[in-house]
Amino acid sequence: MGRWLIIIGILLIIIGLAWTYVPGLPSWFGKLPGDIRIEHENNRVYMPITSMVVASIVLTVLVNLVKRFLE
Repeated sequence: MGRWLIIIGILLIIIGLAWTYVPGLPSWFGKLPGDIRIEHENNRVYMPITSMVVASIVLTVLVNLVKRFLE
């Protein structure tokens, strides 16, 4: 269990660094059709529904691929 937590932590660090320092990588995220933005004078509401569905599908595929290769 500890080994998996270390691997997941390292992967999250790599993704975070790529998200921060690779130009153009996160430009599509949050701007997909279906993402809701409501902006008024004093407040903003942002619900990235479609982006979260895409992220969920990608993570599900990755987890299933890792499971298949490790079995």
